Amino acid sequence: MFVGNYIQKLDIKKGRTAIPASFRRLLGKKAIITQGYEGSLILISAVSWKSVIKNVVNKNFLSGVSRQTDRFLLGNAFKIDFDKQGRFIIPKSLRDYATLGKEIIFVGVGKRIEIWEKGAWQKQQKYLTENIAQISEKLDEQTKG
Repeated sequence: MFVGNYIQKLDIKKGRTAIPASFRRLLGKKAIITQGYEGSLILISAVSWKSVIKNVVNKNFLSGVSRQTDRFLLGNAFKIDFDKQGRFIIPKSLRDYATLGKEIIFVGVGKRIEIWEKGAWQKQQKYLTENIAQISEKLDEQTKG
């Protein structure tokens, strides 16, 4: 399980960064990176990606919502390989989507890793800190009802 958050450098010209060592061991040698929610990116192991595909692809393609989710997650996904130091390239289209700068944050959230631009992560943290009680209550209502 991925937990915690780590600041990493991003080579702006090459789009290269390194996965934090604690995440590297869990992720394996191959992974998938795609657009995430709230302006983040999602980094997920190739094995876990199979279950994401199964959940997304098995939805009714006649539904506009399902097609949009397919396009968002699958249409923007890239396979990545890590070198021996755990470095990899974030494709330019994804760097642009997440407006990544020289410092990025890797956030472990269970079965996936989110990658955030540092300022966007700080705003997200501020929002969560101020609203976590209401968010938790809403989640509790959803799971009960």
